[in-house]
Amino acid sequence: QVQLVESGGGSVQAGVSLTLSCATSGVAFNYYCMGWFRQAPGKEREGVAVIFSDGRTKYADSVKGRFTISQDSVKNTVYLQMNSLKPEDTAMYYCAAEKYGGICGGRLPREYEFNTWGQGTQVTVSS
Repeated sequence: QVQLVESGGGSVQAGVSLTLSCATSGVAFNYYCMGWFRQAPGKEREGVAVIFSDGRTKYADSVKGRFTISQDSVKNTVYLQMNSLKPEDTAMYYCAAEKYGGICGGRLPREYEFNTWGQGTQVTVSS
């Protein structure tokens, strides 16, 4: 059974950095597609970044150059390093996993393409 637990969220000032962690169990990083999504109040959940086992990554245009997704197969953890945070980055951030890793190969995958989700961690950025 795949389980995902996010941590690392918080309330910060604009311009600072924050790193989110997603502790996983039951995930085989060698063929899963792992992703980070976020959902702001009143908005739909949107993809932020994904990573495949071979290190390929994809990012939403809104975070390119500021956010970095990575994974540690020894610690079974996926990270989202967020730099130069902006108030518009405020949202609940979710970790997601999909055992059909092929979804990482094309465009940034959509919410419905992932079958396992964590409970989320809140990030609030004030100006």
